[in-house]
Parts: sequence; C-alpha cells; structure tokens
Amino acid sequence: MSVINCSIVRRIRMKPIFIENSKLPVWLSKIAPINVWAVSIGWWVWCRGELTETQKTHETIHFHQQLEMLFVFQWMLYGIFWLVGMAKHGDGKKAYYNNPFEQEAYANESDGDYLNKRTRYAWRNYKV
Repeated sequence: MSVINCSIVRRIRMKPIFIENSKLPVWLSKIAPINVWAVSIGWWVWCRGELTETQKTHETIHFHQQLEMLFVFQWMLYGIFWLVGMAKHGDGKKAYYNNPFEQEAYANESDGDYLNKRTRYAWRNYKV
C-alpha cells in the first residue's frame, strides 16, 4: 500500500484550458452588467483577446473555486452571491465586484505564487 504525501498533492495545481480571441466574452457582455474580458466555465477559459499572466492567475483561481465545488455548485452560489449583492448595492457592477469569488480572484491575481499556497474554499474569507 502506498501513501501519498498530501502536501505534495496540494502543490500540484491543475490549470484550465485557455481559449484566446474568442467571441464568447463579447456575446456575454451583451447581457452582463460588466464588459466581460474572460470567463471561466468548467475546464475552459474563453478570452476576447490575449491573456496576461495576471489574468491567467485570476481565471485559474476561478477554475479552482469551481473544482472544489464540483463546478455546478460554484455557479449556483456565484448567482446567489450576485443576487444578494444586487439587493444590497442595487447595482449589477457593484454586485459583481462584491462577489466573494471575484474578491478572492482580484485580491490575489498579482501574486504569482498564490495558487501554490491557496487553501481550499479561500473565497469564504470574503463577504458580499
């Protein structure tokens, strides 16, 4: 029987598949309260242009948020947080930026090592 060192497994960070120069964010911008540059859905990140390393980190944080919540539960909770933000702030853009998933991603997107030290469910440290 082999034993796997959990600290080693934890450091192995999967990344999504980045699809650059996509029209999907352009289409989503027509219905979203913000101008969507990139969107992370499942294993893929669609971007309307080319992603910087900072943007890749931001979207990879979202990817890990989705992984830890089996994708669909993160999307559902994201929507609930957005609705709570709308009720609280009365503005779609403010609801977006006050979403705990977005707060975690924006707060840590510039830290190139964040994904190696991120704890599971780190978004819980942020409030709507």
